[in-house]
Amino acid sequence: MTKQERKTIATSNAPGAIGPYSQAVQFGNMIITSGQLGMNAAGEFPDSVSEQAKQSLTNVKAILEAADYAMEHVVKTTVFLKDMGDFQTVNEVYATFFAEPYPARSAVEVAKLPKGGLVEIEVIAVK
Repeated sequence: MTKQERKTIATSNAPGAIGPYSQAVQFGNMIITSGQLGMNAAGEFPDSVSEQAKQSLTNVKAILEAADYAMEHVVKTTVFLKDMGDFQTVNEVYATFFAEPYPARSAVEVAKLPKGGLVEIEVIAVK
């Protein structure tokens, strides 16, 4: 893969990277986002896991839209949860962002997320 084939996707409508990575990378007709925490572009977290899940997916949507993609282009998601007990709550929010046919998905509980987040979501989209 050469640098010419790869394009960095960035938007101010989602939090900027907090390390040496991109919000997303486009390669051909595929976009891979970095994990999006449930914080707004100003770096503020809502209190509840449902609001953080909503913000995380809102961030994903903003990044995709910056590349002229939409949520219906998402084919795979990975959901990282601080507490697997929040799975159903996150599912309820998740279902408001996706329609059938749903993307493939993995969900895992992790010991800790950056900045004390409760949920982080990354996606792969293909157009």
